[in-house]
Amino acid sequence: MKLSKKQVIGYGCLVLVIVATLIYPQSALKLITKSMGVVFPIILGAALAYVLNLLCSRLEQWYFPKSRLKIVRVTRRPVSILLTFVLVLLVLFGVLRLVLPQFANALSEFFESVPKVVTRLAAWIQSTDQFPLIQKKISTTQIDWTSIQSKVMKYFTTGISGVLGSTITIFSKVTSGVVNFVLAVTFAIYILISKEKLGTNIKRVGHAFLSDRVMRKLKYYLATINQCFSSFIIGQITEAFVLGTLCIVGMLIFRFPYAVSIGAFVGMMALIPIFGAWIGAGVGFLLIVVDSPFKAVLFIVFILVLQQIEGNLIYPKVVGTSIGLPGIWVLAAITIGSGISGILGMLLGVPVAATLYKLLKDATNQRLSNK
Repeated sequence: MKLSKKQVIGYGCLVLVIVATLIYPQSALKLITKSMGVVFPIILGAALAYVLNLLCSRLEQWYFPKSRLKIVRVTRRPVSILLTFVLVLLVLFGVLRLVLPQFANALSEFFESVPKVVTRLAAWIQSTDQFPLIQKKISTTQIDWTSIQSKVMKYFTTGISGVLGSTITIFSKVTSGVVNFVLAVTFAIYILISKEKLGTNIKRVGHAFLSDRVMRKLKYYLATINQCFSSFIIGQITEAFVLGTLCIVGMLIFRFPYAVSIGAFVGMMALIPIFGAWIGAGVGFLLIVVDSPFKAVLFIVFILVLQQIEGNLIYPKVVGTSIGLPGIWVLAAITIGSGISGILGMLLGVPVAATLYKLLKDATNQRLSNK
């Protein structure tokens, strides 16, 4: 096959880039990191716009859909965007306002009660004849709580002094983060306002520079990605709401303390597949164990039962949207995603895996049908 002059130049540049990357990997990594830092607000803004558009588009459909008044048509998009941001901020602020003060108080009470619990446990063990080895160990061991407290305070003091010593660095990072977030939100608002126009312009550019065959494939890939990601997001939000509501109702029925706070936090953490609800359950256990260790154990049993009921009976009927990914691959996607990028990887791992799974499944079926 004879290559054109443009193709030769293109392949030559690609080879040079690959060779330069192999010879100078650290410089290439720094360049990529710096480039990602520059475009990060744009990427974050686009991702934020995509997620918010799932709610914003529905609010637009509910905003006097049959009205023909000009003022309604003009204000439909801005009002929907404003309501979207207000609703999201209210949910986040409400959950954090319920959970953080309770968790801080419970944590303080927990550390205050540890010495008393240990002392009572040691006295009980020494008063029985069932644990001779443990009794001997306890009799020869003296716990100096004052020394432990001084060491902990010294650790925090050292940490604080280190933080104060790097005030300029912290301030610059915080300032950079705030600026990036403001730019991302601004970019997201711009996308939401002019999403139809942006979509039309992108299609025009694609048809101008790409062949019809490539455009058809590109549209298919983007449609598959959109289907998997939107189904995953809507499904997780619905599941989180249902699980949080059931948790609150169940805790109120069984008279567990901090029912609303823990239920709201469990629901918010349920946005993380599989492990999220257990993170919320762990926080709930710490909150309840200070009030009553027995109720804390019953709370874990309650969460186990609730997870089974919600996962096997309610979720398939209520959610109604499935990403079509087998359970074993969901677990694998979360594990790999968390290892690559922590919580963000856990959130993105499942829809990315679902997209790849669907693309591979369709390609396999197509090849088999051709044979």
